[in-house]
Amino acid sequence: MEKSLFNNGFFEFVQSEKEYNIDNNKKVIKRNFVRRPPGIRALIVDKQEEKILLSKEYRYELEGWDYRLPGGKVFEDLESYKQAIKEDNVLEHVEKTVPKEVEEEVGLLIKNQKLLKISNAGAGVEWDLYYYEITDYEVDSTGQKLEEEEVIEGYIWKSYDEIIKMCIENKIHEERTTGVLLTYILKMKQK
Repeated sequence: MEKSLFNNGFFEFVQSEKEYNIDNNKKVIKRNFVRRPPGIRALIVDKQEEKILLSKEYRYELEGWDYRLPGGKVFEDLESYKQAIKEDNVLEHVEKTVPKEVEEEVGLLIKNQKLLKISNAGAGVEWDLYYYEITDYEVDSTGQKLEEEEVIEGYIWKSYDEIIKMCIENKIHEERTTGVLLTYILKMKQK
């Protein structure tokens, strides 16, 4: 059972009561959490050159520039997300969003995409980020198609070692993304 205590159209404060099976012991747990629609992030990789594409984006919450993986929101509002949960087709929406966001933000057309990881925010926050590896793409001759509030200064290819240094120096501010980038790079370097 869930009860929405507050909903501003994009964030929702939820009170829930749900039965969990923990080590074969059923337990009813009451908890409060915040829900937000998921987002996607694209690791656009040149494996031969050992480089990953980063966008340089102005982030209003930072009041400054940040290096990021191209990506964005999957649903425009909370109700669309909740409907997709009901219909059990969230992943279908996510899969359609990846090429759209990559084309909009960096002007690349994706030929393939592979789900790498679903990062859950945790700690009472439901906000998943779906990370995709993209290794086959082409440049869209029409370029970026940014939304009105987006300020993205194109993209730059960085070597694995440069990205490690950027993570250490806090030049990539989204902590979940730094974790995914560092894990990905370490796996690639072990091959």
